[in-house]
Amino acid sequence: MEKFKIFIKNACKEMLTYLNVANDLEPQTDAETSIRAGVSFKGSQLLVLVFAIFIASLGLNTNSIPVIIGAMLISPLMGPIIGMGLGIGIQDFDLLRKGLKNITAAIVGSLLASAFYFLISPQYEGSSQLLARTSPSIYDVFVALFGGGAGIISIACKNKGQVMPGVAIATSLMPPLCTAGYGLATLQMHFFFGALYLFFTNMIFILFATWIGVKLMGYKKIVYQNEKRAKKVQYIVYSIVFATIGVSAYLTFLMIQKNIFYEKASQFVATEMVFPNTEVLSHKEYMEKGKRYIDVTLIGDALPKDSLQLAMMNKLDSVGLGGTILNIRQGFSSRENPMPNEQNMDQFYRLMQQEIAGRQTEIDSLKAILTIHNQFSDESIKVAPEIKVIFPGIKDIALSQMVAADVNAQVKDTVSMIFINAPAGLNRTDREKLIKYIEVRLNRKNIHLTVNPSEFPWPSDNTSKAISPKEKPKPSGELKK
Repeated sequence: MEKFKIFIKNACKEMLTYLNVANDLEPQTDAETSIRAGVSFKGSQLLVLVFAIFIASLGLNTNSIPVIIGAMLISPLMGPIIGMGLGIGIQDFDLLRKGLKNITAAIVGSLLASAFYFLISPQYEGSSQLLARTSPSIYDVFVALFGGGAGIISIACKNKGQVMPGVAIATSLMPPLCTAGYGLATLQMHFFFGALYLFFTNMIFILFATWIGVKLMGYKKIVYQNEKRAKKVQYIVYSIVFATIGVSAYLTFLMIQKNIFYEKASQFVATEMVFPNTEVLSHKEYMEKGKRYIDVTLIGDALPKDSLQLAMMNKLDSVGLGGTILNIRQGFSSRENPMPNEQNMDQFYRLMQQEIAGRQTEIDSLKAILTIHNQFSDESIKVAPEIKVIFPGIKDIALSQMVAADVNAQVKDTVSMIFINAPAGLNRTDREKLIKYIEVRLNRKNIHLTVNPSEFPWPSDNTSKAISPKEKPKPSGELKK
């Protein structure tokens, strides 16, 4: 046991050597020089920022992911944020103030530039890339925190690699600002505040990660430090960080609740709203002002609205969706439903195609059955003259294909039958000869013969009745076989 503990201890020490970055760190003065140079937004840095704003706005406007990524790569917004983190870490409040001033100017400039672009842009509809940057969550906090940590380590170490471009893409600073500008231009405040909050979340946690990284790397504080002022700044930063985490956690909780509702609602429609001759054309799940809604459009045979609504509401309670407002629409009535959109029409078209194909298959099958039935029945007319020549004793013949069913076991079978009217009867040899003849003549097997069936409506009997109505015919049951 003791040897195992020693082994674990040595293994942990070996692992820690891989995580030790002390030997890779540049001198503090060199790292500080690099960070301080990126804080300023004068000259080329300002022009690059302006270009990045318009590139990101174009990418968001056209919903182009490659263009948006390009704007993230060339954006210089990371500089002032990392500079503020360094200023807090080494208690250089002049650097902190300079970074705050520059990032504020960058934010205002980005908002105004992107708002101006979207005011003159002919395309106003919010794309999926815009919508994706208006719902910040706790996951954005972690992305910014780890991204900021990677950024400060990359700047502080000798082997910088290609970390900073990846950090710029992951932390996503430029697109939220442009999305906020879009909200400002179109007066959609949910876009404006949601995207602006996402930007501040990313900025604060990049700053926080830089501050922690500076502390862990043991950067020395400046000589003219003011402990009281430093504690006040730290208190403000901690308050902002924890407030941001709290709001992000709450938004994440709401987002998870919403996703669970969407999944349950979609599953409910797929499993519970299944009807024989009615199908779900479309369904939409959404939340509005704290209430949950499911809109379902049905197509096919109309169902009783009140009883259907009551049955579905009871099922909603049983699957944990109690309190959800279920709106069921049937057909495309102009009073009850809006005009179906393109997606619904496409679904409607496909359903109709399937319905038509199914009905056509059924029609073809019934036609085939009817053809076989009629063909076999009509053959009696064709073979009647031949039968008269071969079997003179036969007056009438009827051919039929019928279904025989067992009333107890509900077993069904198709039977090919021949009925003949032979007043003098038909011996065994003639019966076998007749069956063989019909099988060869009509190319059929397993034909069953019945001679002189009782009370069968033979044409010859009907003709006799029509000619001599007073003549009493012989009962068919008296005919000898």
